[in-house]
Amino acid sequence: MALNTDKNLKLYYSIKEVADMIGISESMLRFWEKEIPMLKPKTTGNNVRQYTEADIENVKAVYNLVKVRGFKIAAARKMLRENRQGVDDNARLMESLIRVRDELKELKKQLDYLE
Repeated sequence: MALNTDKNLKLYYSIKEVADMIGISESMLRFWEKEIPMLKPKTTGNNVRQYTEADIENVKAVYNLVKVRGFKIAAARKMLRENRQGVDDNARLMESLIRVRDELKELKKQLDYLE
């Protein structure tokens, strides 16, 4: 049986790693955990947060609602409670669009260099 090198072998991420991945501060992430019930990472006996891939997806959904779309925390909490699938779909779509935009900017930069 061959080793699958595509899978991410890390099971848990620290709050610092997650905050850096998303592009927010650790204190903002802790605040969101207090305000949004779905953000509940596993904690160790020393109260060290351990985020799984699923937890990170939840943080990305909150980020999309609050930072990208401009919702207040209460409105984001309501959206997540009432239409979680729609929120997830929208977050994935926004990530894709941002990635395409960045690639287009890079292509434009390369074309400008050739001129």
